[in-house]
Amino acid sequence: MKLPSILRLPAIPLALLVTAVLVAVSAMFARLPFHDAATFGTVSEVTLHRPTGYVLLAPVSAVLDTLTLLSLRQHVALWITLVVGYVVWWWFVGRVVARTATHRALREVARIGVGLVALVGVYAATTIMPRPMARLETAADIMAIDFHAHTRFSHDGRSDWHPADVRNWHRDAGFDVAFITDHRTFEGARDAWPNNPTRAGEGTSLLPGIEVVWNGEHVNVLDADRMYQGILTANLRDIDEASLRMVSGIPGAEPVLIETIPGDLSKFVAATGPGTAGVRAIEVIDGSPKGLGQGRRERARIVHLADSLNLALVAGSDHHGWGHTATGWTLMFFPNWRALSSEQLTVMISNALRGGGRRSTKVVERYVADTETGLALPFTVPIVGWGMLRTLSGDERIVWLAWIAALAVLWYVLRARRRGTAAAS
Repeated sequence: MKLPSILRLPAIPLALLVTAVLVAVSAMFARLPFHDAATFGTVSEVTLHRPTGYVLLAPVSAVLDTLTLLSLRQHVALWITLVVGYVVWWWFVGRVVARTATHRALREVARIGVGLVALVGVYAATTIMPRPMARLETAADIMAIDFHAHTRFSHDGRSDWHPADVRNWHRDAGFDVAFITDHRTFEGARDAWPNNPTRAGEGTSLLPGIEVVWNGEHVNVLDADRMYQGILTANLRDIDEASLRMVSGIPGAEPVLIETIPGDLSKFVAATGPGTAGVRAIEVIDGSPKGLGQGRRERARIVHLADSLNLALVAGSDHHGWGHTATGWTLMFFPNWRALSSEQLTVMISNALRGGGRRSTKVVERYVADTETGLALPFTVPIVGWGMLRTLSGDERIVWLAWIAALAVLWYVLRARRRGTAAAS
C-alpha cells in the first residue's frame, strides 16, 4: 500500500509542516495566557506584556515557559512520552542492520546519549539561561505581590542568587512587591531592605518574612524580623507556640501566617478572628513543581478552605533562582500605594490580610493545561502543547511561522549540499 505523499516526507520537514498547521489552526481557539486562579475566569484588570526580545524568541520563550509551569507529575509524563516515542521510532524506522551486535549496541548507546544530552540542555536552558520574561501589567491602584521568595541565604537557594537578583527577577515579571521568606535566616531580607525605593511606585520593594515550621507545616510569617522575631525559636526554624498565642492576643497586631504548599491541608490551624493565633492566608499557587501539582489537584479544596475559613488566597513563586517564568501573582487593591514607603507597605498589606480575609486578594495564574489527574496525564505532551499554542499572541504566531519557514529553508539547503557532495565523490 502506497503512503500519501505528505507522509512520505522526511521527518524534519513533516514535523515543521505539522507545527505550522497547528500554530495557524490554534488561532481559532485562542485564549488568554492567564486566568483567575480561584474561578478560572478572566481578569480584566491586568495584561501580560511580552517584550520585543521575548516575541522574537517566541518558540523558545513559549517552550521554556511551559516547561517551567509543569508540575512534577507532568514532567514525569513528558519523560515517559519521550522514551515511548523513541521506542516506537526505533521499531518502525531506527533499527539498522549492523555487522555485529556490538556495533548495533554502540549505535543505540550513542543515540540515547545524544538524546539525554539534548534533554539536559533544554532543562538547563529553562532553569539558568538568561532570557526576556513575560511581565504582568496592572492598573494604577493594583499591587502585584509575591508572598514566597528566596535568596542565596536559604540552604536550597542558588548560590549566586543575591537580593539584587531577586529584585530584578521580580521587576521583570511585573511584581511590585516580594516578601523574602528564606529558611532560618533574615540575612537576605536585611540585605534587600536598604535598597528598596523611597516610594513604592519607583521600583520593586522586597519586604521581610521567613519560612518556618508550625504544627508540622511550613508557613511564611510576614514582617517576622522587624515585628515578630520573638515568636520564633532560637534557631529560627520553628514558631514558639506560647509566644505566638501571647502576641496574637492583641487584636490588629496578630502575626500574619501563610500556609504554603506542598503540605498537608488537614494539619494547618486557621485563625478564627481578631485576637486569635493561626493561618490567615493560604497559597493557591506555589511555583515549585510539587507545589504546582498539589495546587492543581486540590484547587477546589483550597478555594473551599479559603471561603469557609475566611482566608486570603495568595500566590508564591517559591523562587530560589531557577527559571525565568512567573507562575502567578497576588493582586491587592490599595489607592495611592505607589507613594508609600516600605514600612507603610508592610503594615498596609498585613492589615489588609487580617481584616479582609478572602476578600482582600485576587490571584492571577499563568495558564497551562491541567493534566494532573486521570486519563489526561498520559497525554500531557499533546494536551499541554496544544494549550501552549492557544495562548500565543498574534505577533508570536507570526514569529513562529517565520522560524518554521527559516528552518525549512535551512534543511533543504543542507540537504542539497549533501547531495551535491555525494554526487561529486
